[in-house]
Amino acid sequence: MAISIVDINCDMGEGFGQWQLADAEDSELIELVSSANIATGFHAGDPNLMEQTVRLAAERGVGIGAHPGYRDLQGFGRRRMGGNSEEIINDIVYQVGALREFARRSAARIQHVKPHGALYMDMAASEALSRPFVQYMRTVAPDAVILCMGISETYRIAKEAGHPVAREFYADRDYDRTGSIVFTRKVQRLDPNAVADKVLRACVDGKVRTVDGHDIDIEFESICFHSDTPGCLELANRMRARLIQNGIRIAPLSEIQL
Repeated sequence: MAISIVDINCDMGEGFGQWQLADAEDSELIELVSSANIATGFHAGDPNLMEQTVRLAAERGVGIGAHPGYRDLQGFGRRRMGGNSEEIINDIVYQVGALREFARRSAARIQHVKPHGALYMDMAASEALSRPFVQYMRTVAPDAVILCMGISETYRIAKEAGHPVAREFYADRDYDRTGSIVFTRKVQRLDPNAVADKVLRACVDGKVRTVDGHDIDIEFESICFHSDTPGCLELANRMRARLIQNGIRIAPLSEIQL
């Protein structure tokens, strides 16, 4: 069934002090998305960046999301760090709590939580990590959406628990035959038209081509692209325009029936 309304999310606030990894300014990207995944200090981000990014999102009606990661500034949270599930969940609690306070300061709320990088992939594969994460969300943020892959343990357990959850489609990542994204630490510049075509096909036909040339079914409520993908601003502009031209409305997760 074709999608008529979809969220577009992007990782933001991914710098530290004077350092910025993103390929475009958050002030430019915020105009093209409906939900922002805001770095919470462990893989990137600092209090000043968190406040600035939350304020940008709140002023523009963009859904505010916490984007907690492994404690890995040097590796940008894309290295598997290990640790037991209790330690990892406590790190998530710490990070989400910090962003929640910045949201409150802007008279806003946290719309969603999306783990970052290696933590996202580890959680997707692990019931032992996903279950306490969902339990934490049920306790302290029962209305906040969990953003994850549809094939993940995180999605299965959130649905089982009756917690709001949305599936992602990755505009700037490749897929394998299982429906999982192919994890990479460095993405090359992509063809904006090819990305826009890929996204539109996923929305209209529910299909995506895998890295080995097969078509698989895909279901989702949100489209993700990354601010550190080279040329991300052009990708987002082209993708957004293509969706609107084909009658697909872009809205934050809070306006989508999950």
